[in-house]
Amino acid sequence: MESLFFKIKTASYSAGIVFVLVASFSCQSKTESVLVDDQQKNDFTIFDPDPQSVAEKPIAKLQIGDPAPPFNLPGIDGKFHSLDDYAEAEVLVINFTCNHCPTAQAYEDRFIQAVSDYQDQAVAFVAISANSPIAILPEELGYTDLSDSFQEMIIRAENKTYNFPYLYDGDTHEFSTAYGPTATPHVFVFDKARKLTYSGRIDASEKPGTGQGEDLRKAIDATLAGQVLPADQAQTPAFGCSMKWAWKNEYTEKVNKEWSEKPVTLEKLSTEGLAKLLKNETDELLLVNFWATWCGPCIIEYPEFVTMQRMYGERDFQFVSVSMDAPDQDQKALKYLKGKASALPNYIMDTDDKYAVIDVVGSDWDGSLPITLLIEPGGNIHYNKNGIMSPLLLKQKIVDHPLIGRYY
Repeated sequence: MESLFFKIKTASYSAGIVFVLVASFSCQSKTESVLVDDQQKNDFTIFDPDPQSVAEKPIAKLQIGDPAPPFNLPGIDGKFHSLDDYAEAEVLVINFTCNHCPTAQAYEDRFIQAVSDYQDQAVAFVAISANSPIAILPEELGYTDLSDSFQEMIIRAENKTYNFPYLYDGDTHEFSTAYGPTATPHVFVFDKARKLTYSGRIDASEKPGTGQGEDLRKAIDATLAGQVLPADQAQTPAFGCSMKWAWKNEYTEKVNKEWSEKPVTLEKLSTEGLAKLLKNETDELLLVNFWATWCGPCIIEYPEFVTMQRMYGERDFQFVSVSMDAPDQDQKALKYLKGKASALPNYIMDTDDKYAVIDVVGSDWDGSLPITLLIEPGGNIHYNKNGIMSPLLLKQKIVDHPLIGRYY
């Protein structure tokens, strides 16, 4: 098998409700502990991912009886996988899916269970992510903590303990267009001769707990028995998120440009105003970041907060930044915020009395920067972090909170 070495290093993320990052007299650089699936990963034997813009390609539409197109793709297990690797299986199931799509996430457990249930019946299962990471906007990630990069595929597979190969075709879609998936998830079932016997949905009930993969299981059982499914059952619509082909990134570039051109403002905030802010008298999760231009870790991690606002801002979520720079340094703080396209509520404390600010924040702050608070409606602190936050852990806490969630 062809392979290259590369190292993956990911940061941990927090998810949550209200996120407050507070700056005071000192600046803290210690990172929070990370999830096991978010630890540094070394010595994966695999290729070096290189997602890129490509010219639009024709997309096939496989018909019942068509042969399975060949593929040779890198998997998150550190190996390349080809169609021939599964030649011994009586039935081959290929699921075009991804990390970020809420529909794909809604069907994950059902697919995992099907793999387990058929493990002794000569049925092979493979999942392929064909999405191009460069064709995905932060605004499309409101139901997830992860996008569709190869590195994030590794994290998702570990989070969910995938029991099947998870392959990547997001660089140039070299093989996926020959199958023609229309949405994620979209499953294809092939018989021993690798002729297509079924294409479409896993089942007709998206919400977790309302379906058991009936359409997929019926197709597998019929194929194992050498039976032909009725025409109206052999091909069904695949409902889910649209495919993120690499030639569809013009809209992505347009939206990114529009965000970068949004006005950025900075308002003075009194301690009384801060106290009211932290009460979170809204129906949304509140993420508040206290930072300062003189705090290295603060300015390094700050762009992640802007990304989180873009991800979850259309849901029950709001990010707010609070600068702990001196009041007369407001133009310096504003310049930094403009450079990071922080088009969201930005404040700077109107007092030099840092201890007065600490008193308002309370015992959840030890006085160092940064601090992160995740606040629920009514002011309950769902999560707090003194020191550098973990973006992955924070995003997980946000998306897994009942006010947000991963499904429609």
